[in-house]
Amino acid sequence: MIFGWCALDGRTGHGAGRTLLAELYRRETGKALPPIVKNEWGKPFFADSPWHFSISHTRKHAFCVLDRENIAIDAEELDRRVDLRLAERILSPGERAQLDAAPDKSRAILTFWVLKEAAAKLSGEGLRGFPNHTDFSLDDSRVQEIDGCLVAVLQEGETYAV
Repeated sequence: MIFGWCALDGRTGHGAGRTLLAELYRRETGKALPPIVKNEWGKPFFADSPWHFSISHTRKHAFCVLDRENIAIDAEELDRRVDLRLAERILSPGERAQLDAAPDKSRAILTFWVLKEAAAKLSGEGLRGFPNHTDFSLDDSRVQEIDGCLVAVLQEGETYAV
């Protein structure tokens, strides 16, 4: 897996993400970025390349992953205000129990959210069937804190309860 991130520095999240993707792709393959198309649910992919990618951006950063296998990334800023009522709509019963026991409820919801968003991106179908049909752990090692953001990266073949 090839991972990169950058500050937006006045660029849009989309623009910074695409620039970052092009840099990672060129660094790894020595080639220019191939054409990007979207599947029927809107998931972008390379039309003529065996590489898979995913991009996420916040107000301040863009994040990108590139891999030979299906991969997905999602990021949220830790200072994002979270309505705790969101938990009722997005959490499974097991996740809700973890939230209830968590000392930092806002961080807990953001942790679950980045995992669920990454899982939805990985499926290629977006939020259809998500987000409350997964069962993640707050201790999931696929979530990292990077420069004030929580970032989740999921790869094809990894397990999560559905």
